[in-house]
Amino acid sequence: MDYTNELIEIAINEDIGDGDHTSLSCIPNNAKGKAQLLVKENCIIAGVDLAKVIFNKIDSNLIFTQLINDGEAVSAGDIVFTIEGSSQTILQAERLVLNFMQRMSGIASNTNRYVSLLDGLDTKVLDTRKTTPGLRTIEKLAVKIGGGENHRIGLYDMIMIKDNHVDYAGGIEPAITSTKKYLAKNNKDLKIEVEARNLNELNEILDVGGINRIMLDNFSFEDMRTAVKLIDNKYETEASGGITFETLREYAECGVDFISVGALTHQINSIDLSLKAI
Repeated sequence: MDYTNELIEIAINEDIGDGDHTSLSCIPNNAKGKAQLLVKENCIIAGVDLAKVIFNKIDSNLIFTQLINDGEAVSAGDIVFTIEGSSQTILQAERLVLNFMQRMSGIASNTNRYVSLLDGLDTKVLDTRKTTPGLRTIEKLAVKIGGGENHRIGLYDMIMIKDNHVDYAGGIEPAITSTKKYLAKNNKDLKIEVEARNLNELNEILDVGGINRIMLDNFSFEDMRTAVKLIDNKYETEASGGITFETLREYAECGVDFISVGALTHQINSIDLSLKAI
């Protein structure tokens, strides 16, 4: 589900309300202007396509000239795009565009740092559901722009049996069995991932089988290597839990298919960008 258009509409209504009274009061209705998006620090740029949509929604007569694409590495002083047309509507869109692009570029740049650590390896970096409520669609888009991969989007597009599910269900075997019955009864074709907290739980999961991916949560490097050998490519493997920038590559070298990193979206600094009149 893509809520981007709804999100933009909410953002416009939140910011403009019954009118941009500053611009309306001091700038003539027929005034024309031009501005450029200026990069003020090195980063991976993200949100260019989204900015174009925002400008178009506010004023379809604005002329958007794109100079740099989403996902490109940029340096301080680079110009990403220019926008030309009504001075009033350029100013109405300014903060919305900057708010989205600064956060998205921060996430893309952060993700790219993690992905770059895995050069030469097959392991993929995944995001999580640790996103800002309401902004998940654009934050996960920024992860993709930065070179990462999206895990499930929400609770609806994948089965993910974690520790609390196991405990509430009464164990691993009843949790998996009930899940399969539920999917069959409701005619749903969803992948099943199950979390293992230790090697004993991993062996329980392997005994039950019939799933798609096993999440190895908070495993040591030694146990992670052991787990990958036990799974023996029967199921996809995902390392998770407290994995940092410093430990990422060593976990990947254990042979897992994926590493999920919540910090991709919730431990970031927005990038400094500016929309300047020219």
